Amino acid sequence: MKFKIYLKDKLYSIIFCLLSFVIIILILLAFKCDKSLIISITIILFVTYFLLIIIDYLRKQKFYTELLSNIENLDKAYLVLETLEYPTFYEGKLLCQALYEINKSMNERIKIEEEQLLDNKEYIEMWIHEVKRPLASLVLTLNNHKEILDSKTKNILKKLEDYVDQVLYYTRSENSEKDYFIKEINLSKVIKNVGIKNMDDLLYNKINFNVDNVDYKVYTDSKWLEFILNQIINNSIKYKKDIENSFINIYVQDKKEVTILIIEDNGIGIPMSDIKQVFDKTFTGTNGREKSSSTGMGLYIAKNLCRKLGHKIEIESKVNEYTKVFITFAKNKYYDVLK
Repeated sequence: MKFKIYLKDKLYSIIFCLLSFVIIILILLAFKCDKSLIISITIILFVTYFLLIIIDYLRKQKFYTELLSNIENLDKAYLVLETLEYPTFYEGKLLCQALYEINKSMNERIKIEEEQLLDNKEYIEMWIHEVKRPLASLVLTLNNHKEILDSKTKNILKKLEDYVDQVLYYTRSENSEKDYFIKEINLSKVIKNVGIKNMDDLLYNKINFNVDNVDYKVYTDSKWLEFILNQIINNSIKYKKDIENSFINIYVQDKKEVTILIIEDNGIGIPMSDIKQVFDKTFTGTNGREKSSSTGMGLYIAKNLCRKLGHKIEIESKVNEYTKVFITFAKNKYYDVLK
């Protein structure tokens, strides 16, 4: 709060006071008071008013400077009221009261929105679980009668399962509640489950699924990691090249502080112009525009899940040569899990 701006705000008050001083002096002159008395009274009036201006400015300047500074430095600016000393001047008290009422109203509204969001989330999850049961039964029934199940039908069912899973994990990844349970799991078990789930697609597309050196334990949520890997494998299958020796290699690089799971394929690759945006919501990129089934949500959800689990996911690629996805698991240290 600058003194110049403060004086500008007080301009009408200052003009009124100066006019009052002039009138007082004229009255004293009209009564033929002693000149030394008039000068003394004038000086006293000016000094008193000037001191009042300075005192008023200083206490307001301290309060408003602290207010603006705290707003700028706080991550959650709406908590600024909790960081301020209660002001002694009336305008400051009015401002604090207004901020209190605004915060109260905002908190009440947020509570209502959170309750509605939670209700919607619970309903969506319940609906998804209800849908998954008949879908799983249908898959099991058709698998027991493979003679009547063609590859196209299998592909449709697989897509249905994948899209239902995407909705479920998208709902969980966008919510602040902890829907996951971190514990020590063996990567080989999770990768085996993912391989079995995608076996038909891998066979149909003639892709070699090579798993080597993955017998490592990491701290994660097995179901969430399974979903993340499934999204990556789906992309590798979707963007394969029309060659005979297509492959997906999965292996681990074990380092002192981290364990890195690598999923590598020799598909069509990702253009350099797209690589920084592959984790963006609904981003389909050059490859995605050529595939009508691409939603641009799989890697976005995978990134969100990794972030919440405290993992790091990165992609490296070269067009028409390879794509590598790196998932980094910290070890022997506290997990920075996001809510």
